[in-house]
Amino acid sequence: MKQTTFTFLFFTVIALASCRKDKNELTLNEYDDEQIQTYMTVNGVSGLTRDTSGMFYKTISPGIGAPIEYSDNVAIVYTVQSIDGKYASTDTVANHYQGFAGQIANTGFPLGFGVIGVQRAVHDLLKRKGGSIRVIIPSRLDYGVAGAGSGSSSVSAGRIAGNQSLDLYIHVVDNQAQHDKIAIQKFIANSNLGSSVFEDPDGYFYNIRTPGTGTVPITENSTISVTYTARLLNGTIVDQYNNAGGTVLEIPSLIAGVRAGLKKHATAGSLITFIIPSAKAYGKVANGAIPANSIIRFEVQVIAVN
Repeated sequence: MKQTTFTFLFFTVIALASCRKDKNELTLNEYDDEQIQTYMTVNGVSGLTRDTSGMFYKTISPGIGAPIEYSDNVAIVYTVQSIDGKYASTDTVANHYQGFAGQIANTGFPLGFGVIGVQRAVHDLLKRKGGSIRVIIPSRLDYGVAGAGSGSSSVSAGRIAGNQSLDLYIHVVDNQAQHDKIAIQKFIANSNLGSSVFEDPDGYFYNIRTPGTGTVPITENSTISVTYTARLLNGTIVDQYNNAGGTVLEIPSLIAGVRAGLKKHATAGSLITFIIPSAKAYGKVANGAIPANSIIRFEVQVIAVN
């Protein structure tokens, strides 16, 4: 009886081992390629080229600026979504990157980068500033098996799942001032503000909604009592103070565009909306909830000037 049992177990183990050996298990490269091909077929994506690293890409607009070197400090606008459809970040107002081209792979979530694939796409495929590219990055070149962000399989809005390839649109800005001006002009047109908004020679835009009645000019040495709301162009409020009586601000403490606009166009009683390009706002450095290279819409009611 013992001999029979042993013989049965022996042949069972051999059979299971044979099954494992014969099983056609996909490699990670094959898994990524299969998932990407399925995604492109289901979503009607065509015209993309596969490079030697396994990324699929299509140049939307070739760059016209200088060649991108790893030592270059680049400004990037992007969108990103996982191919399972559970994660998407498509707001180009919020999705900005400013940093060295050779450090993109080290930036990390939640920028949507921190992946070697984006670094390669910018340097090896797009190659020049001012261009745009669509690239599908296999999971082995982005966040791999660990994924990124917070959440779970059922709460995935803030998480990219493990082994998920990414579909990105990437634009490398060549001229930030020109890029900002075009974005502001599109915002004004889409907001139906039209002829009520003027461009100051200093580069910011303004809309005097209520003219001031005060006689005391605002100078570099002034303190002012105000209520205000600061927003990104997507409507996200990044700072505000709207309590009755307002708050006191010193002119030198304000961002350059608002400082210049108040001194030139406001007195007590003014209600003005300024649209400030990034160079006259917070520039290339992210500031709390404000991404790098952000245009700021600043609405201010001047209560008093001292």
